[in-house]
Amino acid sequence: MNSYIYRGTKKLRCGYTTGSCAAGAAKAAAEMLLSGKTAEQITLMTPAGIPLTLDILEPVITGDSASCAVRKDSGDDPDITNGILIYASVTECESGITITGGEGIGTVTKPGLDQPVGASAINSTPRRMITEALTETAARYGYPGGFRVTVSAPEGTVLANKTFNPRMGITGGISVIGTTGIVEPMSNAAIIETIRAEANMRRAAGYENLLLTVGNYSDTFLQDFRPELTERAVMCSNFIGDALDIGVTLGFRRILLIGHIGKLVKLGSGIMNTHSSYADGRMETLIACGALAGIPREMLMRIPDCVTTDAALDILCQHPEYTKMLGILTCRIAYYLDARVKSQVQTGAVIFSNQHDLLLKTAGADDIIAAMTEEAI
Repeated sequence: MNSYIYRGTKKLRCGYTTGSCAAGAAKAAAEMLLSGKTAEQITLMTPAGIPLTLDILEPVITGDSASCAVRKDSGDDPDITNGILIYASVTECESGITITGGEGIGTVTKPGLDQPVGASAINSTPRRMITEALTETAARYGYPGGFRVTVSAPEGTVLANKTFNPRMGITGGISVIGTTGIVEPMSNAAIIETIRAEANMRRAAGYENLLLTVGNYSDTFLQDFRPELTERAVMCSNFIGDALDIGVTLGFRRILLIGHIGKLVKLGSGIMNTHSSYADGRMETLIACGALAGIPREMLMRIPDCVTTDAALDILCQHPEYTKMLGILTCRIAYYLDARVKSQVQTGAVIFSNQHDLLLKTAGADDIIAAMTEEAI
């Protein structure tokens, strides 16, 4: 595929989704079935409006069915499914188009995902792409009947364990996904949609309170802090602002964020994406809070040379106003969390540092924890 985007100064090649692979393979298999001839390439229009010309592999026609494969190409995106074969087998039927998953395609076991419990993990957009491609093919050949389509990915059973699928209640294989048909390298959209899917599962399970963690440190801390809540946590990584927006959109009443101070300190300056490439501000935030607490300039001047937040706390904890500074930081974090959700839901945060035996809570955090604990019983 020769479509490119820029991420910073890097020119990166785009790829295409598992959904495009499935739709392309299904379209080619339908053409083979109706024409009686094997296909070498197929042209597919993606929802993004970008046409794809896909190479068809392993074409087979046997009686009333045909099958073939398309190799997944993720471009310059580090996608775990890059290079695997996505197969489609198409059989004639009396009417309609039925789409199911075969070997290596996961099954949905929890409510709140794109597909209902018990269905194959082939999302709505790929299903629509397959349906449109086969409807177009049937019309072109004057075929009045329907099709049964089975999508498979033999390598998917093993690969699924390296994805979020087990955590999200999709068992037995990978998901066939994609909303545009195109993979944009290093795209944040896929991560945000994973957060949305997990949060939606919690909402579908009846939870009114959303628990967000920001990484492995948070998950480890939570296992000791509130082990009964570990199974309901949604990891939002650096996308704290987006996760808060999702919580509001899905109708949660309360949102609690748990994270290491190295990440959450940035919230004290209203930074809602905590990735270092987006913004830093850790030391500047600590300096501002320290100055407001009355910590002397001479001590604060040492903070910009610190590499980590814990290193800065090593310095600041030597001053009597250290506790006051932490209180100011906690209040600022609470303010910006509430500002992001525009007071539509109650928000709270738990901030920790194992190195400093530090545990900070915003006002109301304990109330949210109590509400979550009651839900978990």
